[in-house]
Amino acid sequence: MRFAIIGSNFIVQRLMAAAKPCEGFTLQAVYSRDPLRAQENALAWGAASAYHQLDALAADPLVEAVYIASPNACHFEQAALMLRAGKHVLCEKPAVPSADEWETLLGLAGDSRALVLEAMRPAFLPGVPVIRDALKQIEPLRFAQFPYCQYSSRYDRFKAGVVENAFNPALCNGALMDIGVYCIHWMVALLGVPMQTQGSAVFLPHAIDAVGSVTGLYPSMVAQCVYSKIHASDAPCRLEGEGGTVELTPFPIPNRFRITPRNTGLTQEIDLGTTEQDMVYELEAFIRMASHPQMAAAYQRQTLEVLRVMDAVRGQAGIDFRARD
Repeated sequence: MRFAIIGSNFIVQRLMAAAKPCEGFTLQAVYSRDPLRAQENALAWGAASAYHQLDALAADPLVEAVYIASPNACHFEQAALMLRAGKHVLCEKPAVPSADEWETLLGLAGDSRALVLEAMRPAFLPGVPVIRDALKQIEPLRFAQFPYCQYSSRYDRFKAGVVENAFNPALCNGALMDIGVYCIHWMVALLGVPMQTQGSAVFLPHAIDAVGSVTGLYPSMVAQCVYSKIHASDAPCRLEGEGGTVELTPFPIPNRFRITPRNTGLTQEIDLGTTEQDMVYELEAFIRMASHPQMAAAYQRQTLEVLRVMDAVRGQAGIDFRARD
């Protein structure tokens, strides 16, 4: 499949590394608003074409699919343009800022007989079915914690007075959108949609949320998501049931898990076999689903469910994507 790439940040570098062993991936074109940057990226990554105008990229008949890794605020308009042009779209997480926008993209994809899919890395890990089977051994579940706290490489510059994309409310960024989305994804993927949520956040001056938590209430258990862009933690994801505990590490892209049944107290560690270039799983799935779009329905529905939870949390926590006083 002939791809174009919109964006040039670190996640694109990861994608290009993951694409090397991926059969069926060919880089056809790159896009940047800066013509010189577009040419540099095309040369560095081996693309045949470079564009600095989105309409021209959308009109390229050789481009079959587009990977979007631009700032969150740009995802919807760029994805909509590409879908209307009949291109398949793989959009970096969060796919769009709101559930309504995702439903609109799904409609456009249906009209164009194209595929739109969120590039949510954990969703495509081969170890997910193994984890689900392990949870059956400790049921009924009573509590789960999904922690992801990562000191942003851009936070020191923020403290020095330089507000980069990661802390710019106008770009729909912040702790919830950038990394809390992983926690909420895992919560919904393993436990389903909670009956109720309660979200809270700590804000940086004149900026977006930097620390947050989401409590999800289920009929017989409670789940908690904790995330931060201004401090680090290596706490594992932990799910606790009447039959024992399961821990996923490292989180949110685990390569192993530990299960400790209550009746034995003996911990067993299971290797999930996650490859270092884990983005290859979403790439391979996307290429398969482009030919068999019915395979994408469950993943698209899960993206919608997660975005609905995040919509509710933003309202509860007061996250409005505008600079705060």
